[in-house]
Amino acid sequence: MIRFDYVRANSVAEAVTALSSPGTRALAGGTNLVDLMKYDVMKPRRVVDINRLPLKDISERDSGGLRIGALVTNSALAWDARIAKRYPLLASAILAGASPQLRNAATTGGNLLQRTRCYYFYDTSTPCNKRDRGAGCSAIGGINRIHAVLGASDSCIAVHPSDMCVALAALDAEVEVEGPQGVRTITFPEFHRLPADDPQQDNTMRADELITAVILPPADFGRNHTYLKVRDRLSYAFALVSVAAALEMRDGIVRDARVALGGVAHKPWRDKEAEGLLKGERPDETTFRAFAERLMRDAKGQGQNDFKIELARRTILRALMQAAAGTPQNQSDKVIR
Repeated sequence: MIRFDYVRANSVAEAVTALSSPGTRALAGGTNLVDLMKYDVMKPRRVVDINRLPLKDISERDSGGLRIGALVTNSALAWDARIAKRYPLLASAILAGASPQLRNAATTGGNLLQRTRCYYFYDTSTPCNKRDRGAGCSAIGGINRIHAVLGASDSCIAVHPSDMCVALAALDAEVEVEGPQGVRTITFPEFHRLPADDPQQDNTMRADELITAVILPPADFGRNHTYLKVRDRLSYAFALVSVAAALEMRDGIVRDARVALGGVAHKPWRDKEAEGLLKGERPDETTFRAFAERLMRDAKGQGQNDFKIELARRTILRALMQAAAGTPQNQSDKVIR
């Protein structure tokens, strides 16, 4: 690990000022950043410890939604009574990820900023455009079983690893950030970005900005939801394909539908236009199969990950059937019913 300066911020203003120095990174739970530093993938000149900042609360909003402080741990968020009752999809997604030990340390803001788990990104002996722009993408034509089938580019086929972010995408969350220019709010679809020809940039934050909160709008998906995660082993594994599905049902008809995919793209994948196909329809297998086909129509495999396309179709169908029946996936036994 390289040498670096360490700064402990005592206020958001102090943290923002410290982040304005080039080569500076914020440290919260450290469950991703510390690993990346150990592997020499990231080499910050300065690390700003933000753990003393007053960003550890979950508070009610006048609109009826919730404001989640950036330093709320994944465990605290998943087990919060308000989240479990009003946003069970989010709680389920969090509990599907990582391990209890990691969830106790990982934070809400840090979860959004996770970097890809692409083998080549972590291996500094191999070319990677995400580490070194213009170096090439070793995964294209290489070992790419876990890589993207949607939204990829000739520069990068890495996927975003988060489970929590897939649920947040489905819930229309917003991200509150603060920088030298003040506070601004970024909608979740605009927060993460596709790789295009600049895969080094994972999101639309500026380097001198700090995530201060995630905003959850009011939601009515307490019954008809599920988070379904398909992976190589039942615990402590990243998704090959995951689906966050939430339906608003009235009189046996789908009135609103939210579906986001994980493990298939550089960001949580959602197609609001395709979701329109579900509205006003009866929740049956024919409707859900047609939706899955539409959602995956532009998917493109890289050889070893071709199986993900059909796997995604089947996972979407199963998730929507679970959501419609009001039988969400149990994240304790993890067996897909």
